[in-house]
Amino acid sequence: MSLSVVHSIADLQKQVGAWKAKGLTCAIVPTMGALHEGHLRLVEQGLEVADRVLATIFVNPKQFAAHEDLGRYPRDEEADLAKLAAAGTHLVFMPTPQIMYPPGFASAVHLGGPAKAGLEDKFRPQFFDGVATVVAKLFICSGADYAMFGEKDYQQLKVVTRLAADLNISIKVVGVATEREEDGLAMSSRNRYLSKAERNQATAIYKNLMQAAEKIRQGAKPQSATRAAARSLTTLGFKVDYVTARNAESLGVPQDETEPLRLIAAAWLGKTRLIDNIPV
Repeated sequence: MSLSVVHSIADLQKQVGAWKAKGLTCAIVPTMGALHEGHLRLVEQGLEVADRVLATIFVNPKQFAAHEDLGRYPRDEEADLAKLAAAGTHLVFMPTPQIMYPPGFASAVHLGGPAKAGLEDKFRPQFFDGVATVVAKLFICSGADYAMFGEKDYQQLKVVTRLAADLNISIKVVGVATEREEDGLAMSSRNRYLSKAERNQATAIYKNLMQAAEKIRQGAKPQSATRAAARSLTTLGFKVDYVTARNAESLGVPQDETEPLRLIAAAWLGKTRLIDNIPV
């Protein structure tokens, strides 16, 4: 099977429209490229729920602040396309910023709910409005039936799920479990920024989350367990943005012991910011 690549919204809609005319369903896998096994897992899951898989590669400028790493964000389109083809992807949409945000573009999505949980939004206040604007465009332009998002970016998963529901976009957002390296490190495009020593040390985030979850299951208060995890990471040389326990659905601060919990962490190791999360 050959992989088709389109760059315009018109060509994207033409191809997806042809699939729908045949009664075929479509799953979309939005990415910013620099693909790893976690992204390919999303394609694999997309192939399980839909007849066709559409991947997108677009480094979205609207979700980067002026001081963030837009310019150095890793890009390797040739390798990405080869990986997507090998994974069984049917179509790749690769627009330019001018295609997604043409001259005169003046609209944006502004969010509440899980996007204002005091997690990523506290440290990257522009991030989720930028994500939501491009994701809404991709959902609407593609007309896809399913959208595949990894649980590693857990707050993002909850944000786009709420977005689709609130705007009545006819798409089912599917969360896919975090893909990990053999030593537990959550796969991320930014892992390539880590030095060898930092790469070995980075597993401490997952290990400390696992230890905190076990303490909570044994009766410890979530706040106490996550504070201990944060102290441990700080001692190991991380600059911790947060380690916290949240309601697994709303991302609110848990109010009673019966709520489903998600432990969520973000921390800097050198110049690289790492995030992770696990259920309790």
